[in-house]
Amino acid sequence: MIEILLIEDDLDLAELLKYALAKSDIGVTISTNPLEGLKILHEKNTFDALVLDLGLPDLDGLEVCKSVRLSYASLPIIISSARSETLDKIKGFELGADDYIVKPYDPIELAYRLKTILRRGLSANDNHKTFCVDKQRRVVIKDKKELLLTKAEFDIFLYLYEKEGMAIPREDILINLGQSKFQSGLKSIDVAIGRLRQKIGDDPKNPQFIHPVRGIGYKFINA
Repeated sequence: MIEILLIEDDLDLAELLKYALAKSDIGVTISTNPLEGLKILHEKNTFDALVLDLGLPDLDGLEVCKSVRLSYASLPIIISSARSETLDKIKGFELGADDYIVKPYDPIELAYRLKTILRRGLSANDNHKTFCVDKQRRVVIKDKKELLLTKAEFDIFLYLYEKEGMAIPREDILINLGQSKFQSGLKSIDVAIGRLRQKIGDDPKNPQFIHPVRGIGYKFINA
């Protein structure tokens, strides 16, 4: 599920958007105050995107946009505003917004724009890597081709992928995925890793991507 932060001082509109976007598998955290919104963003820092109104109390939305872009260079920002003047749009883009949608609009359009920006960001951020992951669709992509993985294989890959370069103990993989998924315990992790290597084209004798770490577990390198 996509998770976004919505900074919007019109609570009725915010609740309407939250309800409508849930139908598109988009979770929404609402903040009606920009300073509170920035605090939530700093504390949680796991949002996939920010949807930002401009007409906010205490702090103008453009200042919020500028602050967020300075602290979170890759976080997609969509400005959602009743301001329709070209100069406002230009200023928003100059300060780091990725898109600008003028109120009123259909929530379906916002959902479409969010998913489009996130797909675009996936291509832009990972095009120099062998693998990229589309978490929304639960798909691993290698050299622009989607890999057919089981649910368990995808979960293991995603866990290693998000901790690239770190030595991950088998126990951590098992705990993260849930004991019920691997009844035979730690040995089944090795079996699952073996199958995953086959599907991603990694030679277990001379691994390029999933490296064994003796006495610990595995380390993923997105070479």
